[in-house]
Amino acid sequence: MSSQEILIVGPEQSRTGGVSRYIAEQQRHLDTVTTTVYETGPASAATTRALLVGALLSIWRMVQFPLERRPDVIHVHSSFHHSFYRNSFYVLFGRYVWGCPVVLHVHGSSFDTFLQPDSRVVSWFQSAVLNATTRVVVLSSYWQSVLAAVVPEDRIVVVPNAVPAGGYDPEYPEIPHVVFLSNLIERKGITEFVAAVEAASDDPDVAPFRVSIAGSGPLADRVERLAAEHDHVTYLGYVDEAEKRALLSSGTIYALPTRAEGLPIAILEAMAAGMAIVSTPVGSIPEVVGEDNGLLVQPGDADALTEALVELLADPDRVDQMGRTNRAVAIADYSWEAAADRLTELYATVDDATTARATPVTAS
Repeated sequence: MSSQEILIVGPEQSRTGGVSRYIAEQQRHLDTVTTTVYETGPASAATTRALLVGALLSIWRMVQFPLERRPDVIHVHSSFHHSFYRNSFYVLFGRYVWGCPVVLHVHGSSFDTFLQPDSRVVSWFQSAVLNATTRVVVLSSYWQSVLAAVVPEDRIVVVPNAVPAGGYDPEYPEIPHVVFLSNLIERKGITEFVAAVEAASDDPDVAPFRVSIAGSGPLADRVERLAAEHDHVTYLGYVDEAEKRALLSSGTIYALPTRAEGLPIAILEAMAAGMAIVSTPVGSIPEVVGEDNGLLVQPGDADALTEALVELLADPDRVDQMGRTNRAVAIADYSWEAAADRLTELYATVDDATTARATPVTAS
């Protein structure tokens, strides 16, 4: 008996895109089914010209899609806004033209607000697309509750993000090492992080510590100034996969004071690397980070972030224990082996679900 053929639909592969990285790992770990990836176009565009070129490429990929071999299951990865509308074509085509099961995998930090449009027409279209799916995959119970407003709950499946936990080798250094690794944009909280590092560095009661910042983006100039003014702060710019794993494995505290998230892969990677976490209670983060493995502060609050960092810097033993707890949790709950098992089980059940569909729910 031949294995199921799964057509994975998502943005073109890139070095930085979280969804692109997820798809690459998904394809690598799903060894009991046959997978093919269909790229829909660029995940983002930095300039107007790139936006126009990306739009034309996305349309061309839609035109080509009907020429693909009909799979047993279509697995569509989508974020919100333009990503959702672009991917709606693949959901609707797969369901109503090919008549095959469609799994929609919801990513994105603001999918909750996206599902509350002012326009009734937009709300209707969102419901039509979501209810054309056989299953909707969400990252946590928080996102399950969000999607339950527009999709029958029995069609929603929770599959947390996953990381290659075995690819990290925690060092647990004696001198505290704070790491910020993300895009240098306002939403990720880099402004608050810079302010917190400056405040902690100026506090004479804080023991020596190191800071490493990796990533690129429009706020890189603020990080460059911080590194120029403080010898214990290093700005690394963009780092590749091997450099990222080495950096996280050398850290003790990972800071991501983000303002909006789904379930950040970066936090799961830091957990796999044996780091304590300092973040914010947005999206699914509170389901992952609690008092045993980190601290949460309100987004945009630089003073609270400073207090959290200073609290952990003053207690290396607590940080060490948090890091070891995180390492164990990442291996047990957020490994790719566990995620691959969940996805394989999901694919095995969708054929029957396509012919026995629940009554659609209309978005309010």
